[in-house]
Amino acid sequence: MAKRIALVEDEKAIRENYVASLRKQGYEVYSYETKQEALSAFETRLPDLAILDVGLGDEPEGGFELCRYLRAQSATLPIIFLTALDSEFDTISGLRLGADDYLTKDISLTQVLVRISALFRRIDSLKNTQDNADELIEVAALQLDVNRFTASWQSEPLEITLTEFWILHALVKRPGHVKNRDQLMEAAKAIVDDSTVTSHIKRLRKKFVAIDAEFDRIETVYGMGYRWKA
Repeated sequence: MAKRIALVEDEKAIRENYVASLRKQGYEVYSYETKQEALSAFETRLPDLAILDVGLGDEPEGGFELCRYLRAQSATLPIIFLTALDSEFDTISGLRLGADDYLTKDISLTQVLVRISALFRRIDSLKNTQDNADELIEVAALQLDVNRFTASWQSEPLEITLTEFWILHALVKRPGHVKNRDQLMEAAKAIVDDSTVTSHIKRLRKKFVAIDAEFDRIETVYGMGYRWKA
């Protein structure tokens, strides 16, 4: 069965170009111009993957609002932001809301297709993992449930995305061992760039600190990567 992709983009030329390219790859594509059109469709049926422009018409954060809605409905649905904006603030804002990737509109269609394919492979891989795994990891006050893709710290649930879960999983599997950004990208089963990995790490830390103000287990090893302090 063809994967169902939702594209929310207010620029007609860009929207039509992406729809044509994605359909050539065999995807079932539905496109929307406004936040409300997309929201109405999502309330009826969720897509298998969503590509969201940040600014939609006269709503400069319409895409962010759609991301919030989708993430509330599903922790695993892949979400990509596609936008003309390219600042660290916009990137971190999108990732903080639970997006899996963040692409600027000057990126080639080939690269967009590669990243979409990678995210779908991740979902297929996760299904296999969920079918075969029976793993509960406990490190200090952290607990990771690989079957349910959930995490808690000091018995308090951590509201983390799937990408964050796998990055955290990679770090705690071998406490004290440094993981570079490429290894963390591989662990997340997605194609993201260095700045995106950095943003995910920042978000993870903030979520731990919200529970435990003295949390300092995720350590930056400058020039090398990150590790979970043993």
